[in-house]
Amino acid sequence: MTFDWKLVMDARDPHAQAEFWAAALGYEIEDNAALVERLLGFGAVREDETVEFRGRRAFRDLIAVRHPDDPVDEQTGSGLGRRILFQRVPEAKTGKNRLHLDIHAGPERRAAEADRLVGLGARVLHTVKEQGGEWVTMADPEGNEFDVQ
Repeated sequence: MTFDWKLVMDARDPHAQAEFWAAALGYEIEDNAALVERLLGFGAVREDETVEFRGRRAFRDLIAVRHPDDPVDEQTGSGLGRRILFQRVPEAKTGKNRLHLDIHAGPERRAAEADRLVGLGARVLHTVKEQGGEWVTMADPEGNEFDVQ
C-alpha cells in the first residue's frame, strides 16, 4: 500500500516560501479560496486568519504547493498527492535541517539550475564533489538547506 504525503515546513512567511518552492520545483500553489470562504461562512475561521494572496482569499498561516500531475480535492483545493505545506511559526530557523530536499537536475543542468534558483532568492552554501557524486548545497530564502544534484 502506498500513501499520499505532505511535507510540513515551518516558515516565517509561508506565502513567500510557497512562491519560491513552487517556482523551484515546477509545482502549483494550492488555491484554497473556496474552503476558506466556506469556513468563514460557518464561523470556523475569523477574517483576521485570512489574507488576500494572488487575488484570492487564503489562510494567513498555511499554504501548500503540490505536484501539478496529482489529483486535487475540488471542494477544498487541496492536493491529494505530493505536497509541501508551509506553516507560519514565530521563530526563525536556528539550526541545520534534519530533513532536506534534493532537486535532481542532472549533471548537465546542475549549474544552470543553481543559477536559476539563486535568481529566485536561494543562495549557494557550497559545492560538493566526492566519489559518490556531485551536488550544490543551497539555502532557500529562509535558510532551509537543499541540494541540487
